[in-house]
Amino acid sequence: MVEFGIAALDARLESADVSFPTTASELDDRFGHTDIPYDAAGNTMAFSDALAAADREQFESEQDLLNALHPVFENKRQAASTSIVSRLRALVPF
Repeated sequence: MVEFGIAALDARLESADVSFPTTASELDDRFGHTDIPYDAAGNTMAFSDALAAADREQFESEQDLLNALHPVFENKRQAASTSIVSRLRALVPF
């Protein structure tokens, strides 16, 4: 099973021992360089870009962070699935 989006982020947070509340700046310092897959095809987005798109500075809990980033990953996934390259890949059986 391939983890992407919130599931992939959740797995990384659990193994990193992050304490909440925390700020976007603290998370960016720690994980900003990390690429998070946002779809099953393996396309990724830098965590720092996802944080910037969420436009939040404070997260009270892990669930608060995941809720804020869910629409960011979902929008990215939907945009990728409607691209012409993605449509062509879907036609190729390998």
